Amino acid sequence: MERSLSMELVRVTEAAALASARWMGRGKKDEADEAATGAMRDVFDTIPMKGTVVIGEGEMDEAPMLYIGEKLGTGYGPRVDVAVDPLEGTNIVASGQWNALAVIAVADHGCLLHAPDMYMDKIAVGPESVGKVNIDAPIAENLAAVAKAKNKDIEDLVVAILNRERHAQMIKEIREAGARIKLMPDGDVAAAINTAFEDTGVDIMLGSGGAPEGVLAAVGLKCLGGELQGKLLPQNEEELERCRKMGIDDPNRVLMMDDLVKGDDAIFAATGVTDGELLRGVRYKGTTAVTQSLVMRAKSGTVRFVDGKHSMKKKPDLVIK
Repeated sequence: MERSLSMELVRVTEAAALASARWMGRGKKDEADEAATGAMRDVFDTIPMKGTVVIGEGEMDEAPMLYIGEKLGTGYGPRVDVAVDPLEGTNIVASGQWNALAVIAVADHGCLLHAPDMYMDKIAVGPESVGKVNIDAPIAENLAAVAKAKNKDIEDLVVAILNRERHAQMIKEIREAGARIKLMPDGDVAAAINTAFEDTGVDIMLGSGGAPEGVLAAVGLKCLGGELQGKLLPQNEEELERCRKMGIDDPNRVLMMDDLVKGDDAIFAATGVTDGELLRGVRYKGTTAVTQSLVMRAKSGTVRFVDGKHSMKKKPDLVIK
């Protein structure tokens, strides 16, 4: 992939964030998601690449745009797989909470897992803990391993986990082990990425969430030298069949980083929609808006934080072709 693609992709996530942040706290998650999706799709038309959506808003008959298999870009440039979540945290935006993001992950063609829309059990850690955890190991054992790798006491660890009834037993075990917990309403992509940044205070992410979000998070952690392990959790025969079509006959198979994102190159870009531990949300003032984005490339290991100031008067549709 070309180096310039990294900064081009930031324009895409910025547009999605700017469009969706207008709906923050208004209780209308669908409208926020539609705004992000439309803006992201419009800017993709200007990006010099031959992209194919492998993780998007659904199948062609389910989504009017950014559907799986849709072609993106100008048709010139590198041939890439594209995973998108125009608004990761629709409920977060609707209620005005933390850590909503507009997210894109890109890798060379054939390198991203075409994760079906089902649950995935996940464990995510930053660089210090790579190779030290095992998704099949007891929770207390994984927490002890992370504490040792980070030279901390278990009581100092912070575990990010979605606040869901299905996690009640896991939460109980984490507390019994002595670690602290950060319960999230939504947004496990942000939580997984946060494990690789010391300033966020998150040491490990555990629990089940969407499989597509697992791939997005894996790309981000690949860029950061972290690790995500996952196991698909099919709920019925239809979801089992989707696993088989992906070449996964054993749903208990652990998906490692090379299963989720192959090769040595990938790009991850995200723009904050609402405030979070890592990125500030969109700020509006009159005809200007301010964004903060993160863009990373696995091949170079480069991590950039990009502050943008946007003239909404000169760019009312968020696109200048």
